[in-house]
Amino acid sequence: MAIGRRVTVTVDRPLGSSHPEYPDLIYPVNYGYIEGIIAPDGEEQDAYILGVFEPVETFTGRVAAVIRRSDDVEEKWVVCPEGAVLTKEQIREQVEFQERFFSSEVLTDL
Repeated sequence: MAIGRRVTVTVDRPLGSSHPEYPDLIYPVNYGYIEGIIAPDGEEQDAYILGVFEPVETFTGRVAAVIRRSDDVEEKWVVCPEGAVLTKEQIREQVEFQERFFSSEVLTDL
């Protein structure tokens, strides 16, 4: 499983930016992809970055959780700074802006 893995996220939707297809959807977190890891949708693995409170272009951290969607082929990885500990509820609150459109569960090693 990806949890605990150290990864670098390339941010294509920085904190404060809007979704390219839905301009009313503003990203309250940095969001991007992990180069070289192909997800089940055939694209590079998507990741939310939590615990970083300014827009960034790239970020290296640890995968703290995986958000598994039951109504979509994608999983989203949650990447945080080293040593950050977030509960499932804290993660859910921070990604609700987008995950509210899907049926998903937050998987952690806690």
